[in-house]
Amino acid sequence: MFSSLSAQWLFLTCLPKFGRSRRRAMLANIPDLTELLAKNAATLRALGLHAEAVAAILAWQQQDETNASVSAVRQILLACERHTIGILDWQNPDYPEALRHIHDAPLVIYTRGDASLLNREQIGIIGSRNATPAGLDHARCFAAELSERGLLVTSGLALGVDGAAHAGALDAGHPTIAVIGCGLDRIYPNQHRRLGERIITNGLMVSEYPPGTPARAAHFPQRNRIISGLSRGILVVEAGLKSGSLITARLALEQGREVFAIPGSIHSPVARGCHYLIKQGACLVDQVGDILDELGASWSQPSAQPGNRTDASPLVTLESREIAVFEALGYDPQSTDALCMATGLPADQLVQSLLLLELEGLVSSAPGGFQKIA
Repeated sequence: MFSSLSAQWLFLTCLPKFGRSRRRAMLANIPDLTELLAKNAATLRALGLHAEAVAAILAWQQQDETNASVSAVRQILLACERHTIGILDWQNPDYPEALRHIHDAPLVIYTRGDASLLNREQIGIIGSRNATPAGLDHARCFAAELSERGLLVTSGLALGVDGAAHAGALDAGHPTIAVIGCGLDRIYPNQHRRLGERIITNGLMVSEYPPGTPARAAHFPQRNRIISGLSRGILVVEAGLKSGSLITARLALEQGREVFAIPGSIHSPVARGCHYLIKQGACLVDQVGDILDELGASWSQPSAQPGNRTDASPLVTLESREIAVFEALGYDPQSTDALCMATGLPADQLVQSLLLLELEGLVSSAPGGFQKIA
C-alpha cells in the first residue's frame, strides 16, 4: 500500500512542520519532493527539515504505523477506496496541467466522478451567496450557453451563484466541475447535497482535502485558487465589495487568467464588486460572445445568449396591459404605487399583471417592489 507513488505524495501532505512555505522553499532545490523520503537523517537535517518531519520520514522508511503521519496515509487510502475517491498526485500524467503551473499548486487532489474532465478548457463562474433572482438567472443562462460553446463550467458549489451555475450546465445536458473546501466523502453545504450527487454522476467533484476533513472557513480561500487555477478565465456574476469572489478574481489575475464581470444596478450591493472589478480592468460582459471574443476562442458565436437569448421579443405572447407594465419596470425595484402612476392602472389590475409577468419569468419581487429580470 505504501509503495505507490500516490502514497508517497500523500505522506508529504501529512508530514508535520512541512507546510506550504516550507514546501515552496524545498522545491527550489529538490523538484521531486518524493526524493526526500529516501534520504538519511543527517541529510534531512542539513536540508533544514524540522525534527518532527525528520522523525516521520524515518518512520516512513520503516513503514512504522505507530507514527501518526504514516498511519494517516493508510487511513486516507482506505477511506478513498471506501468512498470511490480518486487521487491525482503531482507526478500523475492526468494531474491538470493548468493547475500545475500556479503558485502553491496542491501536491495531491482528490476526485469523485469523471477525472478526465480536468484537462478540458474551463471557465469559472462565481458570485454572491446572496444573489438576486436576476443574478441566479444570469448564472444559469451563462453556464448553459458557455457549456454549449465547449467551455466546461467550474465553480465552488456554494449557495447562490455557484449552485445556479452548476445547475445551469447540468440542466443543459453538460458536465460541470465543483471544487469544495472539505473531504469528498461529504457534500457541503448540505442544501446542495442533491446537486452534489448530480455533479458526481454527471461531472466531477474535486478537493485538496482528504476524506473526513470538515468544511472550515480557512479552506474556502484555498479552494478559490484551485477554481481559478483550473480555468482559462473567471466570470463574476454578482459580488459585494468584501466578498470571496473578489479574492478569487485577484487570484485569477495573479495566475494570468482573464477576469469577466457582469454589471448590475448602481443601487445593488451585490453589483458593487463587479463594478469595482470593471474599474480595475475586468472585461465587462453582457453576453457570452464577449467572453469568447476575449479568450480568442474558436467556438462559433451562440445563436441565443444570456441577456439576448432570442431574436423574438419575450413580450410577443403578452397582452397590452402586461406589456405596458413590463415596459414601465426597470432593473431596480419599483413600488406598486410608482407603477400605478406610471401605467395609469388601478392597483388590482397592476397586481394581476405583475403576477402574470412573474409567472412568465420576466419579473421578480424584491425589497422595495418589483423589477425586470429579462
